[in-house]
Amino acid sequence: MKAWQFEGTGKPIALNEVPDPQPSPGEVVIDVKAAGLCHSDLMYMEIGEATMPFLPMTQGHENAGVISALGEGVEGWKIGDVVGVCSSGVRPPLGMFTHGGFAGKLVADAPDLARVPAELDLPLAALATDAGMTSYHAIIKAGGATAGMKVGVIGYGGLGQIGTRAAVLAGAEVHVAEMKEEVWGLATAAGAATVVRDAAEWPAQDFDLVVDYAGFDTTQKALAAVKRGGKVVQVGLGRPTFTIATPTILGKSIVGSLGGTVQDIEEVFDLLLRSEIEPTYTEIAFEEIGAGLERLRNNEVTGRLVARFGD
Repeated sequence: MKAWQFEGTGKPIALNEVPDPQPSPGEVVIDVKAAGLCHSDLMYMEIGEATMPFLPMTQGHENAGVISALGEGVEGWKIGDVVGVCSSGVRPPLGMFTHGGFAGKLVADAPDLARVPAELDLPLAALATDAGMTSYHAIIKAGGATAGMKVGVIGYGGLGQIGTRAAVLAGAEVHVAEMKEEVWGLATAAGAATVVRDAAEWPAQDFDLVVDYAGFDTTQKALAAVKRGGKVVQVGLGRPTFTIATPTILGKSIVGSLGGTVQDIEEVFDLLLRSEIEPTYTEIAFEEIGAGLERLRNNEVTGRLVARFGD
């Protein structure tokens, strides 16, 4: 089968021919039908050679498809079931420590499977497994966004668009900071009360919660905007390190949110199916994944890129 693989620092992702995988006990093989592209894929290509257990590594941690083989001992699933894969579950992170889904087939652990509703389009199911899960978990579960709260969202990209809408649905008053003015209308349509270019424009100590989906020296701005007793949830990894002023964290909390759960994915599936969340995304072909990652690198993508492939 064909697979898009990271081969080493400074090298572009490569389309290689690799053997079809076989399931071990407790695993399934999935014929991948859709896979989302993520800025984390680019981060893995920057730091991967120092941390990945082997190379080349098939990337892609946002996947949905159809079960085509079952390993010994797998219960509750059958060949032909349509599933999404949680990339922060039992199995080490896909595309970083184990092969991901930028390939015709993917091996997954059975406990990491989320059941896709029959009516849900597979590109939407795929993006729900990371962009959906990660953004939803950060703002609803880790952040606790609820009615009556004033919530700030930094970054209205593939994750921020879903997090914004989830908080609006929870009844929060949501304010967005996003540099790309061309998406401001989308944020307003999703229910954002205001949109500004830079979180530094927000009033100091005015928010109950700020979720930073960007991570480009934005965490300090989030801390400045949160009131005493408030919380900052860090999600974005735009830069590997950042600096904060010590006094601005006193009386506040900052937590890092990584991924989510199968339950989070299935809750997002339900919101997508009911059109309560309607993320902006663009479909590409499997053969376009390499070029798509370059579009992400060059900040040329609105919302999310999802590759649809298979039959």
